[in-house]
Formats: sequence, structure tokens, C-alpha cells
Amino acid sequence: MESTDRPADHGTPLTIDALLDNVQAAPPRLGRTRLIGIDGPAGSGKTGLAANIQARAEARGLRTGIIHMDDLYDGWNGAVRGFGLLRDHVLQRIADGREGRYRRYDWHLGAYAELHVVPVTVELLIVEGVTSCDRDADRWQSLRLWVETSNEVRLDRGIARDGEALRDHWLEWMRWERDHFAEQETRSRAHVIVDGDPSIPHDPALEIIPKSVALPPHDSAAS
Repeated sequence: MESTDRPADHGTPLTIDALLDNVQAAPPRLGRTRLIGIDGPAGSGKTGLAANIQARAEARGLRTGIIHMDDLYDGWNGAVRGFGLLRDHVLQRIADGREGRYRRYDWHLGAYAELHVVPVTVELLIVEGVTSCDRDADRWQSLRLWVETSNEVRLDRGIARDGEALRDHWLEWMRWERDHFAEQETRSRAHVIVDGDPSIPHDPALEIIPKSVALPPHDSAAS
């Protein structure tokens, strides 16, 4: 499969199946597992995209798992620690042929709760959330997606979900993630930049509206 590299084109939806075709065209890079990372600012639409990719992958018969970085953060100030837990206790373990493990952070209790296991037999693992595409995960990722929209839309979505009482937390988080993304150069390392609030008609369950596409080149004979 040849590399696809084009500038912004909001008039052309890209199918989720085309993304999965690209991922499956190359050998897995995380043990026997193919890994998709979905990063971008909070409230941009990462969780919904991850669910849609999972649904399309499972429709292909792929054993698919999904990890939400929100379940790994140690509270509002714990994103860096959350990525460390992902890297050391999930990704590195799977790369070594062992099951991944993590405890879900309970935001109401303010503590880590029940244990979750990610089996080495998972064929596709989707990780979504801020820090999911930090540089230390690059070597394992088959595809990196960046989802973005305006600060106003993101904040409105966050307050609608979490409540007005958490506005200050959201504003502080938005400042932190801006600096983190700049340091990690997360957006520029993404293979696809996705419009998280598109005006172009499309079917979100099957398509995305990309702002730019630079899918990794693969040998079409790979599997």
C-alpha cells in the first residue's frame, strides 16, 4: 500500500475502513498486536472516534481492546503518570509477550480501583486520550491520529459533561496540555489530523473528515 500524503481537504471524507486497511497492511509492532493511538486536546472527540474504530474493527472479526487514558490518570494532575503506567504496565508487557495490566482510576473516590487485564491475544488495541501518542509509544504504534477542534467547542463540551463547578480545572488542564503537546510535538507526528467538529456531511460511524493525511507506507503483500 502506497503512502497517502495530502494537505487539508475538508470536502473528502475518509473511511475508517481505509484506516484499518492501512493498519492491517503492515506487521504488528506491539508483539502480535497492532496499536492505534488517538490523541488531541480534551473535548475534541477522541472517545467517540475510538468507539467507531472499535466497532468497525470488530465487524472485521478482529479481537479488539480499547483503553481510555482517563482511566489511568492519577486525577487532574496525573496525565504524565498515566502515560507511564500505560507504557510500563501495558505496552511494554504486551511487547514482551505478557498480558498488560492497569488499575482504573476512580475519579469519585480519588484512588485507583479494580484491575483490568489486556491479553496478549488482542489483535488491535486502541488507546485514546491526552498523552496516548507521547513519543515513548511511537515504536509500538501502527497509526497515530490527532483530533482537534476549537477551544470554545472543547470547553463547552467539557462543562456540559463535567459541570460548571469544574470549569477552573478544565481551564488549567487546557493550559497544561497545550504545553505538553508542544513539547511532545504530538500534532506534527500524527499520521492523520481529524476535524473533531466538522461541517461536511458524513457518517461518523463509518467516516472521518481529515484535515491532513500521511498514512504510513506499507508493502501491500504484508499482513
